[in-house]
Amino acid sequence: MKAAPPTQTTPFSEGSKPVKKSKRKLLYILIGAAVVIIACVVFGVVRSKRAKQVDVVTTEKAVVRTITQLVTATGKIQPEIEVKITSEVYGEIVELPYREGASVKKGELIVKIKPDLYQAEVDQQMASVASARGTSIDSKAKVAKAESDLRQYEDLYKRGLATEADYVMYKTNLDVARADYTAALANVQMAEGGLAQARDSLSKTQIYSPMDGAVSSRSCEVGERVQGSTSFAGTEIMRVADLGNMEVQVNVNENDIPNVKVGDQAVISIDAYPDRKFSGSVKEIASSSENTGATGSGSTAQASSTSSDEVTNFLVKIRVADRDVQLRPGMSATADIETQTVRDVIAVPIQSVTVRAEGGATTEEVQQRLEKEAADKSGNSLTVQSERDDAKRNSEQLQRVVFIKVGDKVRMQKVDSGIADNTWIEVKSGVKPGDEIVSGTYAEISRKLKDGMAVRIDKPKKDADQN
Repeated sequence: MKAAPPTQTTPFSEGSKPVKKSKRKLLYILIGAAVVIIACVVFGVVRSKRAKQVDVVTTEKAVVRTITQLVTATGKIQPEIEVKITSEVYGEIVELPYREGASVKKGELIVKIKPDLYQAEVDQQMASVASARGTSIDSKAKVAKAESDLRQYEDLYKRGLATEADYVMYKTNLDVARADYTAALANVQMAEGGLAQARDSLSKTQIYSPMDGAVSSRSCEVGERVQGSTSFAGTEIMRVADLGNMEVQVNVNENDIPNVKVGDQAVISIDAYPDRKFSGSVKEIASSSENTGATGSGSTAQASSTSSDEVTNFLVKIRVADRDVQLRPGMSATADIETQTVRDVIAVPIQSVTVRAEGGATTEEVQQRLEKEAADKSGNSLTVQSERDDAKRNSEQLQRVVFIKVGDKVRMQKVDSGIADNTWIEVKSGVKPGDEIVSGTYAEISRKLKDGMAVRIDKPKKDADQN
C-alpha cells in the first residue's frame, strides 16, 4: 500500500485565532477609553455648572466697637485774621519798608504815599479858615453897630423925635447884620471842615500796621501809583496776618452740613506734611450757601450753566490747634470732622449693608418690573416714567439688609443701621456679635445674592498660592 500524502497547509492557517483575539481586545480597549473620556467630559460639565451656581463671596465677623461718624471736606489753610491794606488816597508810594514774610508790630509805618499834594491842600484850607474867621469878626462888629443904632433910634421913636420909617430901617439893618454874621460863622465851620478833611487825607498818606503779625502778601513796589477814595476800595498794597493762629476753610456739602456743629473736633491732613495729623475744632459755620459749578467755582462757571450743574456747599472754618509748625496761607488740607461717636455697638463692614425691596428684590429688578408693568398699560414714554416714579415712591418700601452666612448658604436679614465711619457701620438690630457677614464682592451683595443662595468662601491669594 502507498502511504497517504501529507496534508497541505497554508502559512496563515496556523495562529489565525490568536490574531482575531488580539484585534477584538484592542477594540474593547478603545471603546473603554472613549467611555472614560466621555464620562470625564460629562462630569466636568456637570461640575462646572454646579460651580457656577455657587457664588464666591468674602465674609467678616460682626464685632463690637466704637464708631465715629465723619464728614470729610477739602479746603485751604488761611489765617484766622488777615487784614487787607488798601489806600484811601491816590498817589505814588515812596516808602514800603517791609517785604513779604516780615514781622510787624501794631502801629509801625508800613506804607508811605507822597504827601506833597495833600500838604498843599492843608495849607490852602488853613488860609480859607483864617479868611473865614476874619469875615466872621467883621460881621460880628457890624451886628454890634446895628444893635447900637437900633437902640438909639428906638428911644427917639418912643419920644416922637424919629419917624417910623427910620426905626424900621435900623431894625432891618440889624437883622441883615445878624444874618451876615450867621453866614460868616457857617463859612468858618465849612473852612474848618475842609481843613480837617485835608489833614485827614494827609494823614492817610502814611499807613500803620493795624495789628501784630506778618506781611502775608505784598502786591506793590516803591514808585508805583495807587488809587483810592472814601467811596470805593482802593488799590490793595499788602496783607498783614496773624500767622500764629491758622484755620482750615472747607466746603461742606448741603447733605452733610446738618450733622456739623460748632465745637466738633476734627482731624486735619495737610498735603505739605503727609506724615502728620493735626487736630482742630469747628469755630464757624456759614449761614448761607456757596454754589459751585460742576466744572469750577461759581464765579468762573459759564453763564449757560443750569442750576442742576451746581453743587451747594457751606463754608466751615476749623481752627488748627497745633502751633508748633509754621503753616502758610493757601496750603491744601483735608478735614475729617467728627460729628458723632457711639461706643460699644455692633458693627459690620459698611459695604455689607445694601438696599432691597420687600421680598428681597434688588432695585434693578424692581425698576425693570415697574417699567414692564407701566409699558403694558401705556405705550406713552412719559406715562411710563410717571407711573414708574409713583410706584417707586409709594408702592415699593425699600429696606436695608445684610447677608449672613449660615453653613453653605446665606440668609438675608433686615437691619436697622445707625452712624458709620469710613469702614464700619452701626447695626442697631438684626445682627449679633460673631455673625459671619458677607462683605464682598460689591456685585454679589448689591445684585446677585438671594435669601437661601448657596455660596462658598473665596480664599485669600496667599492661601491659594500655598495650596
